[in-house]
Amino acid sequence: MQQIQESIYELIVETSTNLPGDVRRAINRGKARENQATRAGLALSTISKNITMAEEQVSPICQDTGMPTFIIHTPIGVNQLEIKRAIQAALQRATKEGKLRPNSVDSLTGENSGDNLGPGTPVVHFEQWENDHIDMRLILKGGGCENKNIQYSLPTELEGLGRAGRDLDGIRKCILHAVYQAQGQGCSAGFIGVGIGGDRTTGYELAKQQLFRTVEDVNPNSDLQRLEDYILDKANELGIGTMGFGGEVTLLGCKIGAANRLPASFFVSVAYNCWAFRRQGVEIDPATGGIDKWIYERGNEKSTQQAVAQVADHATEQTAASQSREIVLQTPITEEQIRSLRVGDVVIIQGEMHTGRDALHKYLLDHDAPVDLNGAVIYHCGPVMLKDEEGWHVKAAGPTTSIREEPYQAEIIKKFGIRAVIGKGGMGPRTLAALKEHGGVYLNAIGGAAQYYAECFKKVNGVDFPEFGIPEAMWHLEVEGFAAIVTMDSHGDSLHAGVEQASKEKLASFKEVVFK
Repeated sequence: MQQIQESIYELIVETSTNLPGDVRRAINRGKARENQATRAGLALSTISKNITMAEEQVSPICQDTGMPTFIIHTPIGVNQLEIKRAIQAALQRATKEGKLRPNSVDSLTGENSGDNLGPGTPVVHFEQWENDHIDMRLILKGGGCENKNIQYSLPTELEGLGRAGRDLDGIRKCILHAVYQAQGQGCSAGFIGVGIGGDRTTGYELAKQQLFRTVEDVNPNSDLQRLEDYILDKANELGIGTMGFGGEVTLLGCKIGAANRLPASFFVSVAYNCWAFRRQGVEIDPATGGIDKWIYERGNEKSTQQAVAQVADHATEQTAASQSREIVLQTPITEEQIRSLRVGDVVIIQGEMHTGRDALHKYLLDHDAPVDLNGAVIYHCGPVMLKDEEGWHVKAAGPTTSIREEPYQAEIIKKFGIRAVIGKGGMGPRTLAALKEHGGVYLNAIGGAAQYYAECFKKVNGVDFPEFGIPEAMWHLEVEGFAAIVTMDSHGDSLHAGVEQASKEKLASFKEVVFK
């Protein structure tokens, strides 16, 4: 049992910190398609750096290490209860050592268990088979992309696409709409798994199962293979682009599976996954508990291609920077400084910033802040933090999806005089109006780039509301060189609204296509 626990721990660490080779190649193909002198090109360059940093530092690629989901096949006679206990012990260790963020929250009280264990956490699916080894696969799918999952019941009416019927063309429309509705909130460029049929529950399970296929495999069903190719092609014509900045690359992979259904039900379920496509698997010897084989190609091979890519990344940064204004802002920030910014400007933050997510925003509506937020920067982030004898340290700190804070943000900007909000995916019209009225900006950081941003945090000045749990606490962090892009300014302009409208118009152009 001790050896199998060690093997599971190794699987968890590998999945959290090292993207598989097929995923890396898909991201590199996307980089090759993108214009390097654009915001999307700069985002892809940052993503590539972050992948390398996470691997070298053996730290989480993204601070949202998701809901650990295991799919396990065991030979007859293997004790599945012992395996589950080994999984729980390995998860506790990985969380304690900062390889996973504590992500298990009581749905009624909001209390974080602190160790990724609790009712329903982790998700473990067992099946027996007649092979003589244990096949264990793990996916870490974060909340930002999980929230963009979607399920359709055919027939239905779809925005921009009209009626979707119970046929391949209706399925086509549903999948295109799923990519459109995700915009940049799911950390595009992403991957999708699609489940056709089943009931509401098994449809979503089938969709997530598709994410365990390799990016470069070929669907054995010729109709579904054609549909996968079509979706990958047309989704990239929507112009949503990396992080929703606009651009050539919106989708990096599409995998579709089908199951039988009830005559009265026709579900199309879509599991959206961000670029940080963290899934890995191992074959375990049930006699020894040791790992015999890694199922997916491990992405830690150094090569000349990597060195060339790093040179290209540097050139991309230089080119992009030369075409964008770069402004350094020292906190606290004045309204005059904010009013001078425009959509597209690159901002470098120096000084103190404060993290704040769902629990904090809800609290601040009815209470005073524990620190002065006039002129402050709020970062939508739930970091991975570790404490030692010297104090707290930031181990991973990328942005979370900001749209969740739309019900709160406008009032909080007005109430406290906040000048800048940092997150990913943009926000809605109420926040945009508040930015214009009170003099604020929304800054889009690169989703998933947890190591890239963690290096910017030089000191933890303090923490409030630790009872909310590490991700939801209000961390006060000293920062140097934190770069983000103005995507909503104080003049009423929103890059996100413009990209969404343009992609909606492009989506409508696919309405009359008939896919048989």
